[in-house]
Amino acid sequence: MIAGEKMRAVVARGYGGPEVLESVTVALPEPGPGQVRIRVEAATVNPVDLVTRSGTLVEAGLMAAREYTGIGWDVAGVVDRVGAGVTAFAPGQRVIGLRDLLDVSLGAYAEYLVLDATAVAPAPPGASAAAAATLPLNGLTALQSLDLLDLAAGDTVLVTGATGAVGGFAVELAARRGLRVVAQAGAADEELARSLGAEWVVGRDASDLAADVRRLVPGGVDGALDTAGLGIRALAAVRSAGAYATVVGGSAPLPLRGIRVHQQWISADGVALAELAAMDLTLRVAETLPLERAAEAHDRLAAGGIRGRLVLVP
Repeated sequence: MIAGEKMRAVVARGYGGPEVLESVTVALPEPGPGQVRIRVEAATVNPVDLVTRSGTLVEAGLMAAREYTGIGWDVAGVVDRVGAGVTAFAPGQRVIGLRDLLDVSLGAYAEYLVLDATAVAPAPPGASAAAAATLPLNGLTALQSLDLLDLAAGDTVLVTGATGAVGGFAVELAARRGLRVVAQAGAADEELARSLGAEWVVGRDASDLAADVRRLVPGGVDGALDTAGLGIRALAAVRSAGAYATVVGGSAPLPLRGIRVHQQWISADGVALAELAAMDLTLRVAETLPLERAAEAHDRLAAGGIRGRLVLVP
C-alpha cells in the first residue's frame, strides 16, 4: 500500500503496558544509500519488544526516551526499493532482516521497513513469510552465542531453556557443529529437545541443575549457553576453565573457577543470516495475528506457555 506515500505502523506512545501500543499512519520511509525498503509480510513478536514497550530499556540507559518508539526487530517480506549502491538485492526479492537499533521511531511492526542491506538476507527457501520471520533475531542470537563459547566438535554443552525460541535454535545449531548437547527442558518438551539434536535432557524444574548435569557429564560440561537467565545455577554445571554465555541482560555471573563468561548482545549480520536461512532449520510459529492485534500478542507472550513465536501480519 503506497496510497499518498503513507503507511500503517504500530508504535509505543510513551511507555507502559500493551495499552501504549498505538496504530498510526506515518510517511512511507525512503531507503538511503546502502539501504533497502522491505514490504513487510510478517513481523515476529519477541520478549525484547515487551521490555522496549515497558520502558525498561530506557530505565537501564540502553535507549533514550521518546514520544513514539518503534517496536519489532524481525521482518520477512519483499524488497520494494533499493538505495544507491545496493547490488545484492533487487525489487521483488523475498528477504528476511533484522533491525538491531533500539532507539528508533519505527520498527518492524509496520507495512514497510527500511534496513541497511548488510542486515538483510534471502528468505529461507520454501518457508512461509511467518515462519521466515522467526529466524533473524533468535537464530542469530543462538549462532553468535555459540561462537562466543568457541567449543570444538565432540565437546559438551548445556543449553538452558532449550525448547524456547533461542534455545531451540541453539540446540539445533550446536548439534550440527558436532557438540554433544544437554538440554534443559520441561517433561512435555523432552521429545522436541531430542528431535532438535539433544543427546541428554534434564528437567526444567530440577532443584539442583548442576548435580543433574554432572551425573550425565562427570566433571561438568565444556560450555553452557544460558537462554533462561539462570546465571550461577547454569555456571555451576560447567567444568573449571570452561565457557559460559548468557543472552539475558544482567544475568551474567562472576567468572568463577576460570570459566570464560560472556554476555551476548545481538548484532545484525546479513552474511550469517544468509547461512542460517540456507540450513533448513526448524522454524516454529505459534500463531499469526493481524498487525492491529499487537497489544493482544504482547499480552499472550507475557502470559507464557507459547511454543514457537507469535507473528504479526500487516
